[in-house]
Amino acid sequence: MTLTAPPVDPRVIGLAHYAGRAVLEHVLARHGATFQQQITLRRAVTADGPLDLGTLVEQVTGDLKVEAAEVRATVDTLLAKGLLSADGPLVTPTDAGRELFAAIGAETGGASARIYAGISPEDLATAGRVLAGITERANAELAALTS
Repeated sequence: MTLTAPPVDPRVIGLAHYAGRAVLEHVLARHGATFQQQITLRRAVTADGPLDLGTLVEQVTGDLKVEAAEVRATVDTLLAKGLLSADGPLVTPTDAGRELFAAIGAETGGASARIYAGISPEDLATAGRVLAGITERANAELAALTS
């Protein structure tokens, strides 16, 4: 682990994001899934019940900052793979979708535990607060740019 902490800036945040994402992408590839499929499936699996397709698309679009058409195509792929099912406008995960989500979580959970091992709860809480604030500000900047 780095002994001298660099100041947090977009590069440091980006490097951390891409390092963690590379671990996730490696696991996803073994399961024949993409990052966007996993994020979409997560929204469906963790929902309290069936999700309206429009709501699901809106949530994932907001999460990933991608076009709605791209998310709709991802939902169509998950439907075709049998990982989601649709009943009219309502979308729910199938048993296969839940199993895939659980398998990916189990594999990445071990890696995450190793990645975060030895970092104090206080440091993790501070990092969480700082990153949440940066995310909020970046979303506000994006909203201003696109309005």
